Amino acid sequence: KPAAAAAAPAAAAGVSDELAAKITAQGDLVRKLKAEKADKAKIDAEVATLKALKAQAEAGGAAAAAPAAAKPAAAAAAPAAAAAPAAAAAGVSDELAAKIAAQGDLVRKLKAEKADKAKIDAEVATLKALKAQAEGAGAAAPAAAAAAPAAGGDKKKEAKGGEKKEAKGGEKKDAKAAAATKEAEDDNLLGITVKKEEHLGNWYAQVIKKSEMIEYYDVAGCIILRPWSYNIWEHIMEFFDSEIKKLGVENSYFPLFVPKSALEREKEHIADFAPEVAWVTKAGNSELPMPLAIRPTSETAMYPSFAKWIHSHRDLPIKLNQWNNVVRWEFKQTTPFLRTREFLWQEGHTAFADKAESEKEVLDILELYRRVYEELLAVPVVKGRKTLKEKFAGGDYTTTVEGFITASGRGIQGATSHSLGQNFSKMFDIQYEDPQNPGTMKHVWQNSWGLTTRTIGVMIMLHGDNKGLVLPPRVARIQVIIIPTGLAGKVDRKEIEDKCTEIKDLLVKAGVRAETDLREHYSPPWKYNHWELKGVPLRFEVGPRDVKANKVFVCKRLDGSKFDISVDGIGKRTMELLDAVHNEMLTKTTKERDEHLVKVDKWEDFMPNLDRKNMVFAPFCERPVCEEAIKKDTTGGGDPNDPTAPSMGAKSLCIPFENEVLSGWKCIHPACSEKATRRTLFGRSY
Repeated sequence: KPAAAAAAPAAAAGVSDELAAKITAQGDLVRKLKAEKADKAKIDAEVATLKALKAQAEAGGAAAAAPAAAKPAAAAAAPAAAAAPAAAAAGVSDELAAKIAAQGDLVRKLKAEKADKAKIDAEVATLKALKAQAEGAGAAAPAAAAAAPAAGGDKKKEAKGGEKKEAKGGEKKDAKAAAATKEAEDDNLLGITVKKEEHLGNWYAQVIKKSEMIEYYDVAGCIILRPWSYNIWEHIMEFFDSEIKKLGVENSYFPLFVPKSALEREKEHIADFAPEVAWVTKAGNSELPMPLAIRPTSETAMYPSFAKWIHSHRDLPIKLNQWNNVVRWEFKQTTPFLRTREFLWQEGHTAFADKAESEKEVLDILELYRRVYEELLAVPVVKGRKTLKEKFAGGDYTTTVEGFITASGRGIQGATSHSLGQNFSKMFDIQYEDPQNPGTMKHVWQNSWGLTTRTIGVMIMLHGDNKGLVLPPRVARIQVIIIPTGLAGKVDRKEIEDKCTEIKDLLVKAGVRAETDLREHYSPPWKYNHWELKGVPLRFEVGPRDVKANKVFVCKRLDGSKFDISVDGIGKRTMELLDAVHNEMLTKTTKERDEHLVKVDKWEDFMPNLDRKNMVFAPFCERPVCEEAIKKDTTGGGDPNDPTAPSMGAKSLCIPFENEVLSGWKCIHPACSEKATRRTLFGRSY
């Protein structure tokens, strides 16, 4: 026993206090979940995390113990060296290797059967724990073998070389195991472990996953929209759908598949989409007679039908919209919501006899897009027209609303409304008989316009903070969460919870989306963190004193400010608070955007402002060749010590409608001698 007692500190020396504390805390969590009879999948996931931590500790203990065990006498050196290969091989036992193989087979089987995601995650975590344990043992054994000195000179040389090789391999394995364990820890921790200002990409990935906005899918570039995010899309759909119906637009649906012959009829149009088109070429074991494209957009799918339906001016206008999904097989790095291979959107397609009526609709729709961003999502946008280089392929011109992500210093296209002119109507022979000249056929004027689930990503990027989401009230699934507090000691829990329910009913009656969190197995502080991570705009706390005083304690997610309000008139007061929160969010983000919008007249000021994460408002000739030169000459740069600094070249975001007429100005690019009549907004972009 004394020997065992002495050995304990030696083993513990290989395990840091921080890791030991993590193991203790994780063990307490597992015991708590089992005592509360929590969901089995959740318990399994936490047990797997505990196993991974213990495996990490065992690996550290084995590595620490190896040098102490590797001090044999010189006479015993040769037998020790001879035994080293066996010791290394024994670093991973046959039993552990068999467990890893069996666990891998189980994970593959569950994935093939498309089992419950939580169950698969739990088994994957167990597999990671076993692998971490194996890597730890594998690293410890070579360390012990390499520590045994050889008797002869050649053996010493071999041992030295082997020591370097094994140590390097062990370090790589330890680093890999540590990275896997760190990833598992980050996934299982409730809060956000990365700061937005330090690593925007990792912060974003954690926020969308931990707030239950998305789940990743087995097809790269595709994501699952969970209810918390899809509900935001539903609010956008509800608003936009009601507004376009006021303009006479009707909803319809066209097939997902587009014949190759139809897609290729508009050459300029398909050239822009060709690299991203996904094709279906087989059905079962049979080759299809003609490849079918999975729609990247629906112009070529819809317009053959327009040609069938339109014959007279009485058939016009046609105003159709569809809510659907499209596939664009991106080869760039995908980012959930912002750039995915499949996304949801609405696409409107209209046809008119009158050009002026057609062009009016382009701007009417663009104004609705501005309202979606600013009135629903509290995201400021710039309305403008795309340059010739950036316009929709096959269209006359494109109008756009452009956003700006302050944290990355990049612009982002919010939504576009295109004037197609008569390009597609000539290609698809969409004509009507001129009422002024019977027997004479005229081509229609067409528009198309679209808004996607990218809106959600822009909202997250702009408003989120180091605690998680910050949801604009008008699209939040839950606008107010009500939490009972002060339940310790001798208090009437039922009385407090009944008051919470009463307040919820008052709020719902007033039109507020409110919920109570009466779960008994979570503490109030845990609930605060949970709902802050999910971005709920207002938190109402109700304790014994609040019940007696007929009031609630309010906490705003946006800025953390806290105050009391009376239960009397609480519905009206809460609606006012929610409107105030929206206005504060829009004011804040507009101010931040405007601080990064810089007017530049000289080329020498162009690049420095880009590198300060600004948008540049500069005189421009609008020629595609000059725009390419600007992009090329601004590629690179940025602060090399800032990992968040963008380095791609600048592109035109739009020619803002709010602009100034320039007379006698030269284009901003030094190699261009053309005149500039307006300013164009440039920036690095998504």
